[in-house]
Amino acid sequence: MNLTDPDWRPVAFKEWQLVSDALASGEQSVILRKGGISEGKAGFQWIHDRFFLFPSLFHEQSKQVKPDADGKGRSIPDPTAPEGEVAFSVYVETIKAGRLTDWDDVLRLEPYHIWNEEIIRDRFEWGDEPGLSFAVVKAFPLDEPWILPDRKTFGGCRSWFGLPEDENGGWKKHLETAREIEPSCGLPHWLI
Repeated sequence: MNLTDPDWRPVAFKEWQLVSDALASGEQSVILRKGGISEGKAGFQWIHDRFFLFPSLFHEQSKQVKPDADGKGRSIPDPTAPEGEVAFSVYVETIKAGRLTDWDDVLRLEPYHIWNEEIIRDRFEWGDEPGLSFAVVKAFPLDEPWILPDRKTFGGCRSWFGLPEDENGGWKKHLETAREIEPSCGLPHWLI
C-alpha cells in the first residue's frame, strides 16, 4: 500500500502512550479494544484500516502493563510536543481485525502485547457480552513527529477522530520517510 495515497483522509486512533511506544519499537503487534462510552450503540468498530496513533497520557497506564524486557517497570516518557500540542509519531496499518469471544484465544495473544492479564480480563468481561476486538497491525514510526495543536475534537471517550490534512506541513511529508518496523514479538499467524 502506498503510504502517501493522495485520496486517503488522515484519522487518529487513541491508544495509551506506552502501547504506542511498544508498537513503534516492535515489542507489540496487536491492539485490543473493548470500546469507550462514546462509541455508540454498535460499540467499538475497526472502521479504519490505516491511522495515526494519538498518544493518550492516561496516568494509570504504567500500572496496567507488563514490565519491559529487562524486568523494569514502565513509565510514561516526557511528552515530545510542547504543552498544548500533540505529537503523532506512529502510523499503523491493519493486517487483520476481528473479534474474539473465547478467553483462551485472548490468552494466546499474550506474547504480542504489553498489557497485563488483569486489564485484558477486565476489558474482556466488561459489558453485556464477553469479548474483545483485535487488530493485528504493522507500525511505521515517523522520523519526525507530526505536531498539531491540541483541540476539543481530540477529546472525549471515543477511539477515532479525523485529522487536518495540511496543517503543520501535512501528513504526507511525514509518511514519506516512515519505515515499517519488524515486530520482535512476531505476529499471531493463527489469527491472520
